Amino acid sequence: MPHDGHTYRDLVAAYVERNFGARSLSIYTEVMVGKTIIGKNRRIDVLLIHEPDQKALAVECKWQTGGGTTDEKIPYALQDIASMWIPGCLAYGGSGWSKGVLATLEGSRFAVACEPADDQGRTRKTLELDHVIGAVFGFWDIVLPQDRLFRKPSQLLLPGLKATRPREPDESKRVG
Repeated sequence: MPHDGHTYRDLVAAYVERNFGARSLSIYTEVMVGKTIIGKNRRIDVLLIHEPDQKALAVECKWQTGGGTTDEKIPYALQDIASMWIPGCLAYGGSGWSKGVLATLEGSRFAVACEPADDQGRTRKTLELDHVIGAVFGFWDIVLPQDRLFRKPSQLLLPGLKATRPREPDESKRVG
């Protein structure tokens, strides 16, 4: 697992490239885009661009293994992501978050827990980032499992109902 924020950023970028790069996603790191909420030049950790339609997703990356100042930066980081002109999220990982900040992250629509495995495969620990990528770029197949596809009522037999054939139309009541 990463030991610092730069390693975590690269781990997230490598994870996205391995799992979504073939879907025409270009992955950039440390890209200057616009201004922050306090007027500084904004540097996005990971910027994803879907080349066919030029949709973008900014991913800020925060890793915390022990007590430190990262906790204190989270409210600002979330507010800054919300102010961007493009969709964005804060990917976070590590076991060193304080209870209060972890609750803030878990409750924010802009934060996603993400801890890619060494093999870079999709797991429960990457699911939140997968869902954001799916929603922003329309990759619904990664979000919606086929076994959850609703079947038309004619294909279902509801409990307590008997299977019946459709009735033939009554020719005597036909208008025309």
